[in-house]
Amino acid sequence: MSSLNKVMLMGNLTRDPELKAVNGKSSVLEMGLAINRTIKSDNGESREEVTFVDVTVWGRTAENVAKYLEKGSSALVEGRLQFDSWQDKATGQNRSKLRVVADSVQFLSSPKDAGGEQQAQNQNFQQAA
Repeated sequence: MSSLNKVMLMGNLTRDPELKAVNGKSSVLEMGLAINRTIKSDNGESREEVTFVDVTVWGRTAENVAKYLEKGSSALVEGRLQFDSWQDKATGQNRSKLRVVADSVQFLSSPKDAGGEQQAQNQNFQQAA
């Protein structure tokens, strides 16, 4: 049986991206993404539903995201779901989390540069295969 694990999400960063080096060679970045959805109830009132997703970005893409995006920036993320499970050291309870591992990140708002100035819109950075 065939399977497919593909995710596309568009939203705003909930916090500044956190870039780290792994083994001094590869870069990994963690960021949060908020995806808003407006829902109309049966009586016609609309309310907003927000989904918060943790996203991991690797390599050169991670470095570019850290350089150009910040809290509140809009981005389109393409990637795959990854299920993480571990045992909490403090309580001994089993924990689990779904996250998105990004293959590409497209900047939808004007990204910042190292000096805080705005750059061109819609830059797209993809993970090297």
